[in-house]
Amino acid sequence: MMSQLPTQPDLREGSRLRSLLRAIRNSNVCVLYQTADLAYVWAENLPDIWVDVWHVGVYDHELMQESMAAKLGVAKRSVLETGEPQSVEIAVPHGDQLRWFELSIDCDRDDDNATIGVVTTAVDITELKRREQVLKTLLREVSHRSKNLLAIIQSIAMQTARFTGTVDDFLFKFRGRVQSLSYSQDLVTDSNWRGAQFRELVRSQMQKYVDVSDPRFTLSGDDPYIFPGAALHIGLALHELIVNSTSYGALSNGQGTIAISGKLENIGTERMSLVIKWDERVPGSFKETDLNARFGSAVLERIVPISVNGTSTYHIEPNGVSYSLDVPRSQFDL
Repeated sequence: MMSQLPTQPDLREGSRLRSLLRAIRNSNVCVLYQTADLAYVWAENLPDIWVDVWHVGVYDHELMQESMAAKLGVAKRSVLETGEPQSVEIAVPHGDQLRWFELSIDCDRDDDNATIGVVTTAVDITELKRREQVLKTLLREVSHRSKNLLAIIQSIAMQTARFTGTVDDFLFKFRGRVQSLSYSQDLVTDSNWRGAQFRELVRSQMQKYVDVSDPRFTLSGDDPYIFPGAALHIGLALHELIVNSTSYGALSNGQGTIAISGKLENIGTERMSLVIKWDERVPGSFKETDLNARFGSAVLERIVPISVNGTSTYHIEPNGVSYSLDVPRSQFDL
């Protein structure tokens, strides 16, 4: 007797089933089926963490921690009782890490609409969870650094107002100091928040006022990475020195010289530090009163050293200015 060929609907259903299975196997989706007593009957595209322990008749508590199995059990019993789908996230230990899965749970019904089983679709969301954690960490870091930056700006505004007599003078100085912070912040951001290299920090502050290739300006010494908070404050100190030089010193007449250096001291000991020096020489002389009692000296002698847990010296001489800032090891990386 000749066998009967399958009808067209049978062909369509078979093709649809094969396509669905192929799609599942090519994805990170797993489909599992349990009877009404929550014993597993079959699984498709099972994650590798369960391959060695899964078998027909296995229960959730044999595949994962009791706490996760209990959480999953509550959701599945609710599906069986109400017929309403449930969604649950679970974490399963895998080596020294966790694998995260998002489970969509629904009931299976027979032709009489009676509930006979539970169908669970599991999607591996481990990478999504890791990205979420990284994003949360970054957002906390951004929030922390933003608050620090706002505190610095607030301090700058208060101190600038204290040492200026007019609104125009305040705005001029305040804009310059905020712009200085902006230059340093750009370096910190470009380094993925690692900080700013010393020489790059100097150049970023100097470039608005002087050609860094000018032979009257020299930059020498070591070039460590200065951590973000310290970089902002050191950049501000450099800005004050540059502005003073532009107004009264070497940068005001085009005839003086400026030498900046960074040198690592006490290398290999607990007292290791970065000593930053500014040595400015000008022809002739200027009055000490031109530079004293200004916010610049407050930054150089108090605010910056305290902010970096370091010490400083600031001397105004008849023919120049010398400044030294000792930055402890906790504020930079080699």
